[in-house]
Amino acid sequence: MNEAAPITVACLDLAGTTVADGDTVRTAFAEAIATLGIVSGTAAYDRALARFHESRGGSKLAIFRSLFDEDRAQAANLAFGRSYDDLVDRRGLEPVPGADDALLSIRTAGIRVCLLTGFGRSTQARIIDTLGWWDRVDLTLCPADVPRGRPWPDLVLTAALHLGVDDVRHIAVCGDTANDMLTGRRSGASIVAGVLTGAHDRDRLLAAGATHILPSVAALPGLILPATVDDTMTADHR
Repeated sequence: MNEAAPITVACLDLAGTTVADGDTVRTAFAEAIATLGIVSGTAAYDRALARFHESRGGSKLAIFRSLFDEDRAQAANLAFGRSYDDLVDRRGLEPVPGADDALLSIRTAGIRVCLLTGFGRSTQARIIDTLGWWDRVDLTLCPADVPRGRPWPDLVLTAALHLGVDDVRHIAVCGDTANDMLTGRRSGASIVAGVLTGAHDRDRLLAAGATHILPSVAALPGLILPATVDDTMTADHR
């Protein structure tokens, strides 16, 4: 914990960070582009999946816009949301082990919690409804709430404005993708923690600016709560 910058707001990602993903997001993406005729075994499919992996953490609509014209991007985004909801119905949805307790510990300590996502608003709400997390958070934000999604700093800075942050150094950001790390660093957050439960590995997270690497979000309270300051037990510093 950086005593010079006590954390008052924690901005946490959803899929891969607080929500166990497996291949659900990837499968929903593949099913969405299949509605536009892009199927496994084609060069177009391989290019789309490479763009998807490179852009993890960013706005899903923005990813589709980088691949298609506006009408097809909007259609693919709607198909993605439907596919994701269907996969949740069939497979269920679980938090990353320890995530529920971590959110409760952080909020109980008086640190406000904002959940960020690259999903659309309805998908984000579906996740929080399914996990019963509305009492675990103070704010939720998605790309529709800001001019620019990740990797730009807008989501975190919007959280700072909504939650009355006095100094951006009092913010901690936690995520599993390079875009999460870039968003945190560009916003001025003093802690930008990468977790190893999602899309990108340690090297990718560090290259994007992670200040700490955690095995999972379960270790975040030990990093940011004033009562537990032994960072060396919970985090791998850059």
